[in-house]
Amino acid sequence: MSCVATTQIKLTPERSRPSVRARLQDALPKIVLAPSFAITIVFVYGFILWTVYLSFTNSKTFPSYVITGPRAYLRLWGWTFDSDPPSSWYTSIVNMGIFGFLYIAICLALGLFLAILLDQKIRGEGVLRPIYLYPMALSFIVTGVAWKWFLDPGLGLEQTLHQWGWTSFHFDWIKNKDFVIYTVVIAGVWQASGFIMAMFLAGLRGIDGEIMKAAQIDGATTFQLYRRIVIPLLRPIFLSAFIVLAHLAIKSYDLVVALTSGGPGGSAWLPSNFMYEYTFKRNEMAVGSASAVIMLMTIVAIIVPYLYSELREKPR
Repeated sequence: MSCVATTQIKLTPERSRPSVRARLQDALPKIVLAPSFAITIVFVYGFILWTVYLSFTNSKTFPSYVITGPRAYLRLWGWTFDSDPPSSWYTSIVNMGIFGFLYIAICLALGLFLAILLDQKIRGEGVLRPIYLYPMALSFIVTGVAWKWFLDPGLGLEQTLHQWGWTSFHFDWIKNKDFVIYTVVIAGVWQASGFIMAMFLAGLRGIDGEIMKAAQIDGATTFQLYRRIVIPLLRPIFLSAFIVLAHLAIKSYDLVVALTSGGPGGSAWLPSNFMYEYTFKRNEMAVGSASAVIMLMTIVAIIVPYLYSELREKPR
């Protein structure tokens, strides 16, 4: 009896090259995104670098290529601390502090309050949410014009109450240089608080109900429940809302123009209004560019710590 030994030869197929169609499918997302990426690089970051360059030149009505150093920044520094009477740049900085603080604080407080109310599963929640969110769908121009009509003493609230017989009522903040910035706060809060409410409501709906029930079983009051459990858990929402509001506050321009036209004597100016005025109307392009760079650095100083904290927490 003969045995035939058979050997099995294992063939390792050669790695096939991807087809042209597969390579096109892999490259298609890059091809589609390439134009928008290039446009962003040129028209956003490219012009940011161009603005930084102009801030170190002696540009007036038209760009100049003669570098004169930080002369424009020194002028802004002098207008901030050494000018008497206060300069328009000093007024813009003070208004930015008032508007930014009140705008962010009131929007956060009001948004959280409205979110807590809606989180109680009240009747008509589906109707109230669009009502609160509707102002955010409007542009700052529309918001400014609407509130200008409402706050104008000759057209809006004051005139209406006078016609109803309350002739002693006066509300002329929009015409008063000492109070006009607060009308900008009112209009800004009206527009943004609904959006902040939606952010907080999403955070509240994401909290585990078992934690809340356990705290209630332990005897925690409603105030203690929100102060010690709910609000600390909403810390990421607070931070995100702060970033959004700070960004909107710093770049606010159209709201001030539409609502107050800059206010009496420029008393409602923000740094964005100063930048536009000096760049395009007073032929001081270098000074306007320097103010724009300062605004950019302010935004960077707010966003970079936020990104750092987010990226640091992800690996954990």
